[in-house]
Amino acid sequence: MNILLTGHAGFIGFHVARRLIGRGDSVVGVDNVNAYYDVALKRARLERLEAAAATGGAGYRFVRADIADRAALARLFGAHAFDRVIHLAAQAGVRYSLENPHAYAESNLVGFTNILEACRQAGVPHLTFASTSSVYGANTRIPFSEHDGADHPVQFYAATKRANELMAHSYAHLHGLPVTGLRFFTVYGPWGRPDMAYFKFTRAILEGEPIPVYNHGDHARDFTYIDDIVDCVVAASDDIARPNPDWDAGDPDPATSMAPFRLLNVGGSRPVRLGDFIGVIENAVCRSAIIEYLPKQPGDMAETSADTGRLEACFGLRPRVGIEEGIGAFVAWYREFYRK
Repeated sequence: MNILLTGHAGFIGFHVARRLIGRGDSVVGVDNVNAYYDVALKRARLERLEAAAATGGAGYRFVRADIADRAALARLFGAHAFDRVIHLAAQAGVRYSLENPHAYAESNLVGFTNILEACRQAGVPHLTFASTSSVYGANTRIPFSEHDGADHPVQFYAATKRANELMAHSYAHLHGLPVTGLRFFTVYGPWGRPDMAYFKFTRAILEGEPIPVYNHGDHARDFTYIDDIVDCVVAASDDIARPNPDWDAGDPDPATSMAPFRLLNVGGSRPVRLGDFIGVIENAVCRSAIIEYLPKQPGDMAETSADTGRLEACFGLRPRVGIEEGIGAFVAWYREFYRK
């Protein structure tokens, strides 16, 4: 297939692109390669994608563009007929959103509007986009289910991603654009984002620096290994969203619709307490952490846990990689890449 993949120089986008190229799809990757984190890491990912495409003979093209640039997207969609669009580009990060909300409005709201409109005008058969477990916000019912409401986000990043879900549904309803939204739960693994806790913890432990542990470590996260994420992204993109014939307007299910729209949790389904998680990293690097306990940060969620029943029902997929194996793979990559 001919696939547009936005944010493909990012962590998840890189791995999805590599999978698509590996199976022979033609991939047009779009990224603005911004400086939110180390640009050298993003460039290294792009170099590997070019090498993978050259080796496998797959079609691959990198377009440096910003999804908030409507004219650039119009040119791109005018030059290609895409069988699928996988939209992973976004301004990520919870804490950064506390200080730079305009970056999130520009990328996550304006940019996503441009993607939706471009898909509509081009008649794209299916749009798959990244959402986040953060949309569950103040919801304390564990595990989080797509059938529950998600209308009380506790940080602006989550608010923009929840807005994306609502915007996508409106296009599915008004224009018949098939859309799938994937709520990712704390993704980790090789080639990850340096602003993520596991990345920062590994670096600090190896360099003998203290690691900041917020809420005095009283957190639990549903860590999800990158390969499991990629399995779900590709499977969801391949399977075009359809209307739910049993959808009831009197008792509306937030996860589906009378329109070709669906939301799916993508998580490991095995929440890990933060202290135990740090212990796994310590074992992998064979060093002890110096821990600095700090109060809870604004916008932090105490626990995330995914109900992935719908994911399994739709695609027969279950998380395959446990935390010890996943962190081991990440630490091995980190040591090789940074020569530690």
